[in-house]
This record gives sequence, structure tokens and C-alpha cells, in this order.
Amino acid sequence: MRVGLLGRKVGMTQVYQEDGTAVPVTVLECGPCTVLQVRTPERDGYSALQLGFADKKRARANQAERGHARKVDAEPKRFIREIRQDGPVEGIGAGQTLTVEVFQGIAAVDVTGTSKGRGYAGVIKRHGFRGLRASHGVKRMHRHPGSSGPSADPARTRKGIRKPGHYGHERVTVRNLAVVRVDPSNNLLVVRGAVPGPNGGFLMVRQTNKV
Repeated sequence: MRVGLLGRKVGMTQVYQEDGTAVPVTVLECGPCTVLQVRTPERDGYSALQLGFADKKRARANQAERGHARKVDAEPKRFIREIRQDGPVEGIGAGQTLTVEVFQGIAAVDVTGTSKGRGYAGVIKRHGFRGLRASHGVKRMHRHPGSSGPSADPARTRKGIRKPGHYGHERVTVRNLAVVRVDPSNNLLVVRGAVPGPNGGFLMVRQTNKV
């Protein structure tokens, strides 16, 4: 079974290894997560665990959300995602609670979240363009992208040309982050490196499938 949990980003810090090396890490609050539904190939066409994280006030939940959580005698959840499985799920049923202890013995994880939104950005900020020269003859064009299309043939801009536009606020997955520490008493998972999104942003943490 591919191990996975939902959680939120707490923040970044650093820890020291036994040899004195400082390691940059991100602290994640993972779980406890309630299993809302178990997807099966016979009924749904695929295998997955549907997890819910962080209770939502019933007054803010609609009738469908309340009814879905009531089936497993739980409160409505703020963040619901599915952890895909390669085969049928065994030993885990709807209504069960999963904690960060499931990551004990896991060497690395994949973290999926929504990156920080940066609004409408130009090509220098969005794509790392160098801009035009700051010499004589270049007037008020220093941060412009320059030429972006062919001439008379084909007389149009080809698809995929890097342009200014909306930057950030998209689904991002960071793969193969090493697990540094698991703290079951505080529901914390410490991984090496950075993960997408702001502090407090919701994340999906899964056992990596990268060989």
C-alpha cells in the first residue's frame, strides 16, 4: 500500500545532524486524518483512500458535506483528497483514523500543494529573462521580452512562447524529499528541503514512488 496523509505546512527551520551539519527542513503537521471512503475497483474502477483533514464548522458545511461525513460518524472536513493505490486496500476501513505514525520507516515522500500566487508578472520575474541592454538607444524597454514571433511565414506567434501572465497559484509536486524526523506526539513530520505554498497551506504527503 502506498502510504499517504493530508496536512498543512508549519514552516521552515534547520536541524543539526550528528556530524554537526546543518540541514534545512520543513515542518509539516500531518494528520490525524479520517478515512471517509475506500475506493474499490469493482465499484469505482480504481483503488484509493479518501482522507479528510481538519474539522469544519457544521454551520459552514453544506448538506452534502455533512451527510458524507455522517456516514463514518465524523465531522465535516476542510481538506479532502484521495491517495491512489496500486492494488486493493486491505486492513483499512472507512471511519478509521490515520496518524503520522504511518510514515515510520518511510525514507522519502512526495509533497503536493498549491504554490504562492504572484499575480500578473512579466517575463523577467516569471521566466527569468535577462531583459534588454541598459545602453544608449534602448528607451523604456529594459524589462521587455523582445521579439517573440516569426516574420511573414508563418505570420503568427507559435504556441508555447513564454510571455507575461499569471504566475503561481498552481498545483506543484516536490518529489523524493528525505524524511528527517517523525514526531507522533505532536503529529509532526520533518522533511528535508522546501515544499510549495505558504505557512498554513494544505498539503498532500505521499510515500514517494521515485526509484
